Amino acid sequence: MVDTAERAVEALNKLRSRTYTAVILDIRMPEMDGIRALEEIRKFDREISVIMLTGYGTLATAQQAIIGGANQYLRKPPDIHELIAAVKKNSAETVQRRLHAKLSREALELNGTLKREIAEKQPHVWQARAAVELVHDLANPLTVMIGYAGLLAEEAAEIAKTDPERADKLKNYASIVERAAEYCHHLADNWRQTSRKTTEFSQVDLLSVVREVRHVIFFGNSAIEVTGDDHAWIKGARFELARVFQNLFKNALEANSTRVDVGVRTVGDQVIVTVADNGIGMDAETARNALRGGFTTKVNGTGLGLSICRHLLGAHGASLTLDSTPNKGTTTRLTFPAVPE
Repeated sequence: MVDTAERAVEALNKLRSRTYTAVILDIRMPEMDGIRALEEIRKFDREISVIMLTGYGTLATAQQAIIGGANQYLRKPPDIHELIAAVKKNSAETVQRRLHAKLSREALELNGTLKREIAEKQPHVWQARAAVELVHDLANPLTVMIGYAGLLAEEAAEIAKTDPERADKLKNYASIVERAAEYCHHLADNWRQTSRKTTEFSQVDLLSVVREVRHVIFFGNSAIEVTGDDHAWIKGARFELARVFQNLFKNALEANSTRVDVGVRTVGDQVIVTVADNGIGMDAETARNALRGGFTTKVNGTGLGLSICRHLLGAHGASLTLDSTPNKGTTTRLTFPAVPE
């Protein structure tokens, strides 16, 4: 459905009363200009796509629009085909953002429910704790699967045009979905077999595990920088190790970090991994509590992330140390026994 409004106030009233996927705003409007209208929209809808139009395009106005939360900026009058393409693209992105926001809300609600159950049913706390761990570790890869499934649907419509580049992109998305699904399957299977099955270890390149977690679980997040030797061989279970780095990267990013430097080095008979972020950091007492597990400073956290890491690292004969400073960041150091290639 397409709707119009002659004034910004009228448009804002419509946006508050109905759900739209894209808004086209003119910078120059009477009573309230487009930049101000954009600011008002972002107060009640963070997901909707906003496309700004102006016949007075300058770098300054473009920057102001983008900083205010615009998704795209077009000169007026726009080419009709360019405008239609922009609306289609941005509408699809709105749908994905709203889906991810909905999933996040549901995950937080489930997380809160599980935490209340733990508090109410202390005699069975180990069962509730295991359930929380499972949900905790499944949340990220499941979000990835759904996000990429949306991209697959969008590309499937375009593939009919026999575009080789899009075909390659589709294959790449399919590969990522497959790996994320395999990861989820492993976690679920591990949950079912906890008391009946011992995890099998094999020779694993730890550097490749770290890079795969960055690529698959965190969409290749540019804030995460991975450096290291060509290979870093240890004995372990690939999926269990992926759980460790999923939790460490997630903790770092949720600490408002804009950079997470991951180093993987083989030093003598050890493989040393450092995960250093520039987030909010912790004081000494908070860091000690975090390492013990069941403690969190996050409003919707479970305090299980580092506890899960320590449990899994212990099974690999590895150790974890934490060095954190308030307002400067946190460095986590993992030390594994190395094995020859």
